[in-house]
Amino acid sequence: MIGADAIVKCLEAEGVKEVFGYPGVAICPFYNSILDSDIRPILVRTEQNAAHAASGVARMTGRPGVCAVTSGPGATNVITGIATAFADSIPLICITGQVNSELLGSDVFQEADIYGAVESFVKYSYLIKNVNDIPRVFKEAFYIANSGRKGPVLIDIPIDIQNAPIPKFKYPESVSLSTYKPTVKGNIVQIRKVIKELEKAKRPIICAGGGILLSEAQDVLRTFATNHNIPVVTTMMGIGVMPTNHPLYYGMVGNNGKPYANRAMNEADLVIMAGARVADRAISQPDLITKDKILVHIDVDPAEIGKNAGPTIPIVGDAKHIFEDFLAEELSADYCDWINVLNEYKSAMAIIRKPDANYVDPECFIRKLTEKMEDNAVYVADVGQNQIWSCAYAQIKSGKFLTSGGMGTMGYSIPAAIGAKVAAPNRQVVAVCGDGSFQMSMMELATMIQHGIQVKIVIFKNNYLGMVRQYQHFSYQDKYSVVDLSGSPDFSKLSESYHIPFIRLEDMSSCDATIDAFLKEDTSMILECNIDPMDLV
Repeated sequence: MIGADAIVKCLEAEGVKEVFGYPGVAICPFYNSILDSDIRPILVRTEQNAAHAASGVARMTGRPGVCAVTSGPGATNVITGIATAFADSIPLICITGQVNSELLGSDVFQEADIYGAVESFVKYSYLIKNVNDIPRVFKEAFYIANSGRKGPVLIDIPIDIQNAPIPKFKYPESVSLSTYKPTVKGNIVQIRKVIKELEKAKRPIICAGGGILLSEAQDVLRTFATNHNIPVVTTMMGIGVMPTNHPLYYGMVGNNGKPYANRAMNEADLVIMAGARVADRAISQPDLITKDKILVHIDVDPAEIGKNAGPTIPIVGDAKHIFEDFLAEELSADYCDWINVLNEYKSAMAIIRKPDANYVDPECFIRKLTEKMEDNAVYVADVGQNQIWSCAYAQIKSGKFLTSGGMGTMGYSIPAAIGAKVAAPNRQVVAVCGDGSFQMSMMELATMIQHGIQVKIVIFKNNYLGMVRQYQHFSYQDKYSVVDLSGSPDFSKLSESYHIPFIRLEDMSSCDATIDAFLKEDTSMILECNIDPMDLV
């Protein structure tokens, strides 16, 4: 056995089913060894998308997704995908090939210090210099990536280490890291303080972030909220914690959130911020969630608590365990008056759009699309206007809503949808993007075809980088700079070249029939929607 074989054995021991990547000489020993395993190697068309696809797997399965790329430009290309996962706390194992150990630091062909380059975007990184360290490093990497606040871990492996003989392979059964002991159980004293404050509160609200989904706490949170009639809002990454039509759900907060959700947060006298970072996109004015109210901040990462807003009651721990502890406590309170007020806000503050009948209305289209999608379907939103429309109007039932929140990485949706479909082949997966973000990852249509991955793609076409154009509309009085997408391909011909069925929707007159045809069979398909270039989110 050589080091490359040992890497594969480690992945097998961790239950890895697929590895997304792009080979090169420095990672070839690994890709040679993987052929003797049941792990499925999936060739993407650019390295960044290997990380995005691995992210899709992680978000569907709860286990780290895995990508493997070569040294130099292969490694540097994957950084954006790593940073995207880091910003949203997605567990990844990113394997990079490296030049021979004795050549490190010599600036030889395709050498890049990826170990140092990713320092700001990983939970931890390894440079393996001894082949015997491979089992230990991989065991630690998987544990670090998927415990505490989850995130990506990079493992850089020189080619000579991959080719070196490993005299005895034994995969560790456990991990013991003296400097890494994440807190799981919440402090019971703090938990009981929250219950006491809830009994005194008149206007409580739960703001759920992506950490709820990462800890698989959505069911217990729903139970707690339903049992005690507590309203719930979410951050962008928390969409899906509550079904969209749940009577206690009041939508997404933040700059692009629902006005009544933001008003609920502002007028609440007790806010339970759970699994959310209190970042600027969700909470633009942190003072508003601390002034004249009790702020409870629950997070598995102690560094996040108090970073942007000082909580009254901080609780460090895993959200699932904490909400289970909440459920175990006696709580007697009546919030019916508060719920009635919020329902009035929801009715009075609903945004009424006036779309141009000559185009597809994103609001109506997304509502119809998601209502017709299967209950457990996976909706993957890209970044731009399409993301904001998706957050506002997608009707999530028992399925998942995936997007790039913290980093806002364009081109995320198609590779992430590929990963989601690979991880859950029996679930309907739809990627929704703009014509700008589509062109950042349209090369992955080849990955879909080569590997038989059935992903449906919606393209909102307005011939602009819509979100930036909208910003320039308001900030520079329609003085548009570098946002015109003239020169884009004919997407029908592009689809034909990949042998993918294509539908174009010009306006809303045939919307229902078009969506029915789009969703009818579990096959890849592209649906282009003609969007008003001047439409605003």
